Amino acid sequence: MQPPKIDNSTRDERQAYVLEAWKCLHDCEACGKCRILKGRDAEMLYADYIEGKRSYMDITLEIRNRSIR
Repeated sequence: MQPPKIDNSTRDERQAYVLEAWKCLHDCEACGKCRILKGRDAEMLYADYIEGKRSYMDITLEIRNRSIR
């Protein structure tokens, strides 16, 4: 599933996408989402995307780059 593009989606659609994409699967060994988020809230991390300020991919790459360090 692709994230909604900022220019043709509503704030609610983008927020729903983030919540769905990062919801807990209750299978920590196989999932890995918790390791990426490191206890941070996905809505907070993707706030600029939800508000239409930055693309989902820009934020995702930033999160991944910070995780490597």
